[in-house]
Amino acid sequence: MRTEVTPEPVTIACCQLRLRIGDLDGNRAAAAAAVAAASAAGAGIVVLPELTPSGYVFADAAEARSLAEPADGPTAAEWTALAAAHGVVIVGGFAEIGDDGLLYNSAMLADAGGVRAVYRKAHLWDAEADVFTPGAEPPPVVETRYGRVSMVICYDAEFPEWVRLPALAGADLLTVPTNWPFEPFPPGERPLMTVNIQAAAYANRMFVAAACRCGTERGVGWTGGSVIAGPDGYPLAGPASVAGPSGDAEPELLLASCDLGRARDKASGPRNDAHADRRPDLYDRYLHSAPAGAAG
Repeated sequence: MRTEVTPEPVTIACCQLRLRIGDLDGNRAAAAAAVAAASAAGAGIVVLPELTPSGYVFADAAEARSLAEPADGPTAAEWTALAAAHGVVIVGGFAEIGDDGLLYNSAMLADAGGVRAVYRKAHLWDAEADVFTPGAEPPPVVETRYGRVSMVICYDAEFPEWVRLPALAGADLLTVPTNWPFEPFPPGERPLMTVNIQAAAYANRMFVAAACRCGTERGVGWTGGSVIAGPDGYPLAGPASVAGPSGDAEPELLLASCDLGRARDKASGPRNDAHADRRPDLYDRYLHSAPAGAAG
């Protein structure tokens, strides 16, 4: 049974960082500096990118294994200490080596009491499948002093069914550590990855905070575009600096003051409710009866 906690107003920080593949010490130092800066600016919840300590573009599985760590490893110890020192909740991604010896693209939520939850990315993007094993557990929902916080990782957020799970489980805030590879987008538009975060917030009437990285790594450029969206889908902070054909995105600290309790009101009008109006029996009937790709 979940203990009911009335959320306190909180400032959420998304830290868009420039990281380097294989530079465990340097990347952890960059994360520590970002947490300190976020705390100094009043943040209570700090979101870091996907695979923060290790970097992302591994040469092969052996390199990924050399940069992976257990869920109670050095990054967990450091982020717990930082959370205690600054009085914050930290969510960030890391390369995990599980007790089963397999590698996972994971995220942890840590506070002053230690690591509260670890989530393993369920939907692997491109070459990630050559390195990592997909997770098989739903996004956890953790009760914090500020409200109920959940997490998915990058590509996970593109699957509405998966994002809906923590929303239905009561999440007030979905955090999304991410590394969005740069893809061109039309002039005057914003990257679809950022738009998708706003759509997820709107569809589920919850806060969503996505922290991307910036710069380039082994020829891969990162989009940037970190964003914090409110339950109405509109940005409360960001989108942050975005990469373009002629240049990289820049490091940036996004801050937004949020009352996470707003996410517990799912009303979308005087007669409508984003959760109560769902018809899962109808969806199940057709989703399970029609073959993939079938046309009527």
